[in-house]
Order: sequence, then structure tokens, then C-alpha cells
Amino acid sequence: MGAEVRSQVSIRERSLAPFEGISLVLTGPTTSGKTALSVELSRRFPIEVISMDSRQVYKGMDIGTDKVRAEHRDMIPHHGLDLVTPRQRYSAGQFGRDARRWVDGIASRGGLPVIVGGSGFFLRTLLSPMFTEPFLDPLRRERLREWLRAQSNDTLSKFVGALDPDRAAVSVAGGPQRMARTIEVSLLTGKTLSRWHVEAPAEAPGLPAVVIVLNLPREEIDRRIEERVCRMIDRGLESEVRELLARGYGDTDPGMTATGYREMSMYVRGDVSLEEAKREIVAGTKKYLRRQLTWIRHQLPDHAVTIDATQPVNLQADMVLQALNARVGQVSV
Repeated sequence: MGAEVRSQVSIRERSLAPFEGISLVLTGPTTSGKTALSVELSRRFPIEVISMDSRQVYKGMDIGTDKVRAEHRDMIPHHGLDLVTPRQRYSAGQFGRDARRWVDGIASRGGLPVIVGGSGFFLRTLLSPMFTEPFLDPLRRERLREWLRAQSNDTLSKFVGALDPDRAAVSVAGGPQRMARTIEVSLLTGKTLSRWHVEAPAEAPGLPAVVIVLNLPREEIDRRIEERVCRMIDRGLESEVRELLARGYGDTDPGMTATGYREMSMYVRGDVSLEEAKREIVAGTKKYLRRQLTWIRHQLPDHAVTIDATQPVNLQADMVLQALNARVGQVSV
């Protein structure tokens, strides 16, 4: 016991200096255990977590997004949670700018920035150079957004294909918010988002990072998804959705399009039974999982390190340390 404590203290004291200027990314499919791994790492050296989840940015949406619980936030400083209301948009570009600011702040406090989540678009803004976003007239943009919110995914997909075919596959895979963004830029600037990415000057370089991908067998992920949905309902997802609806939020608000909220809203209105809503939440989560797995297969950098997430979390943490040490040319501890 004493030797173990001394070993962990030794790691804490000497492991951060060589990692200066490097961030750690923990990504992977939903339910793969990213939060548990971040907690284990916090026992070994000082970290601060940046949430890389496009739904956990919304205030009042805790249960359905499986937001980090208060006890974990008390243990580890977290950034990227509860930033906007469900009616507001929070773009990947905004995350890229905010995350770089958080990374700088964490490093200045002597901690290791640990970026945790499964949003591929958010991760791309960190690992790749950020382009300078075009100015969009706020009034024209809001009018267009009102119209876009009323359109079906099929309609949005057709507009994206016509306006920006080079970006169509990426935008459609990202869902209604990504498609709306592609349409907005094309219509309000006269130039496609694809061209902006190529021609606009870089606003910030990509972050130096060690990228860890947690991997699980598909059948295990499916089992965990079903367990998580049951747990969310038991914890009070219905009450959370009723509160959001009572505050005036509706299906067309960006936050309320999240899987779990849309289906539970239908139950609250009496359109479906609770069992039907539960089945739809499971199905929607598995659909999102397929998009995540596709992104992981095709978009992650070559240097990403895959870890078997069925292993005990302490062994996963050992492998993370090995990957960090390999990045700086050290012998693993």
C-alpha cells in the first residue's frame, strides 16, 4: 500500500514537466468509460477536464446528456459544461476557440488538459488549424435559422447537396445543426463552407495532443446503451424534460433536438407510451453510435492510440501514461 502511494506521488511530482505544451484527448464511442478513466488519471497527477460533448454545453440538460455528476466536478475542475441555454447554438468553431483558452489556463496552473468526449466535429477543431469564420449578419442569420428549424432533415440534406456538394457527406452525418450551418454560410456569404475552410486564413494552429481512443466490442456498447437509457429514466429524465418544456423550450430549439429529449417530449405530450419513448431513445443512441464509429474509423489521426476499454481502469491509465511518455521520448513508468 505504502509503495503504491509513493509510486503515485512520484508520478504526480515528475510526470507533468515533460508533458508541458501537450494535451491529452480521451475519445471513443458513447458508454466506453471516458469519465471513469479521467477520474483514475486524476489520482495520478493534477488534471483539469475539458468536456468535448456537443450536448453537455446546454444548461438544464443534465440527465439526458449523462452530464458529469457533482461529485466528479468537486474532485476535478471541469470546463465546457452549462455554457448556453437550449435555445442557443454552440458551434464547433466556438468550442475550438474556447477550448484553446481553457487549455492555456490549465497549463498556466500546472495541470494537464484532458479533453474528454465523443464529438468528432469538436475534436477536429482542436487537432486541425482553425479557419477564420466568416461574418454573418445577425438579423439575416436569425431569420434564416427560424426557417431552417422548421425543415425536415430530408429537406436540409437536399439543400446541403445543392449548395455545397463537397461538404454534403460530412454535414449530413453531423445532423440538423451541421446541415443548417453549411446552408447559412453558403446563402449568407455567397461562398461555400468548403471554400471558406480552404481559402480563409488560419486563426489558430492545431493543438499538440496525445489522442487515446477507448474501444469496446459492439455488443458490449449496445448493452451499456440500454442500461444507460434505463438509468436516465429512473433518475428522472421525464421530470427534466417537463421542466424544460415548462420554461418554454420546444422541439425546434437546438438543445432539445438531442436524443432523449425529443423522444421524452413526445411522451410528455401523450404522442407515445413510455415504453415506445424508451425504445426510440435506445434506437436514436445506437444511430448516433454508428456515426461516431464511422468518424473514428475515417477521421482520427494516424498517431491515435487505441485502448481496450474492457480492461480494468487502472491498466487503461497505465497505457495512457505509456502513450504520454512515448510522445516525449521517455521510458514509460
